[in-house]
Amino acid sequence: MAGPIRDYRDLDAWKQAIELALACESVCERLPRQFAYLALQIRRAADSVHSNIAEGNGRPSTADYLRHLGISTASLNEVGSRLYFVRRRFDGRIDTSAAEKLTLTTARLLAGLVRSLRRKRERG
Repeated sequence: MAGPIRDYRDLDAWKQAIELALACESVCERLPRQFAYLALQIRRAADSVHSNIAEGNGRPSTADYLRHLGISTASLNEVGSRLYFVRRRFDGRIDTSAAEKLTLTTARLLAGLVRSLRRKRERG
């Protein structure tokens, strides 16, 4: 990361989570109409990832921030599971590879952010 973190828009984890939500939109647009429920679930979970990173960043305590990052991580797991389901259900006819790759990248960055905040909290 170049420069200081002034707000959530400076966080690489948030930036990747936005890219993930956009990639999920592309997947959802290709789902057949009868799978609208699945598209809605994927969209909501993907939006929860970046939203909770941003909301946590604005919380007054590190504990609150970490709680929101925990929700973000859980939503990220949901996105990954649903994308895997789409890939398997449609035998690869709906390309989920970009979104799945972004899920992994976002998970790595999010875990790093959590580690950093935990170290900060332990130092006092």
